[in-house]
Amino acid sequence: MRTEFRKVKTADEIGSLVAFDRKVFSAVDRFSAEYWRRVQSYWMLIDDVKIGCCAFEKHVDFQQDQRADGMNPRLVGSLYIATTGILPRFQGCGFGRMLKCWQIAYAWQNKFNRIVTNTRKRNKPMIHLNRRFDFEVIRVTPNYYSQPADSTVVMELRINRR
Repeated sequence: MRTEFRKVKTADEIGSLVAFDRKVFSAVDRFSAEYWRRVQSYWMLIDDVKIGCCAFEKHVDFQQDQRADGMNPRLVGSLYIATTGILPRFQGCGFGRMLKCWQIAYAWQNKFNRIVTNTRKRNKPMIHLNRRFDFEVIRVTPNYYSQPADSTVVMELRINRR
């Protein structure tokens, strides 16, 4: 089994990201094509098959649940994982762990000192996966999501460079 993490390099791939997002997430949790253009995205390929993807915002802190303007502020050294997705037919096979390992390695190699991410409170598998990698809950914001209503759980991993 050959694994590759490939950066999305062209605007031509935005349509593929939007289509992939539709297969993984519910309608209210999907990103727009505009948002996909703003983030740095990577495909996870297993034997040349796209089975996962993730997106980052570099030097950003997740604060959308606290700021009235809905924008995340800059925070040098912080990597915001905006999304992590594995196609449903490949979930439960360990690929999420593999992608999370790669995300942490990416942060380390690119000299980030912190990773922050958020997820629905009902997304227990993602919360459990993040905890397995020592992410800690830093806050829970009620009613962040709608359709269905849910809280967001914001988690962070501090990267010790010693």
